[in-house]
Amino acid sequence: MSGPSKPASFIRRLDMEYKTKGVCSQKIKFEIKDGKVFNVNFVGGCDGNTKGVARLVDGMEVQEVIKRLEGIHCGFRGTSCPDQLANALKAATEQN
Repeated sequence: MSGPSKPASFIRRLDMEYKTKGVCSQKIKFEIKDGKVFNVNFVGGCDGNTKGVARLVDGMEVQEVIKRLEGIHCGFRGTSCPDQLANALKAATEQN
């Protein structure tokens, strides 16, 4: 059993690559520095939409990104590229 996850603000710097599930993009690359998200890059997916999401969240607090993007669905899917980014950020904060 693992202990409680560290708040994102305690992660000084983390480079992450997350394999997505159930969406058109194959993976998401990003950095977390001092509790903020930077350099988000979706591999695959709807190019304009994923670039837009990446720019909008750049420099935003990890927990705020999760709060805003978690639960967004794309069509009939139970998830979306933004939701997968929220999942990736949660996974990053839980593992560190």
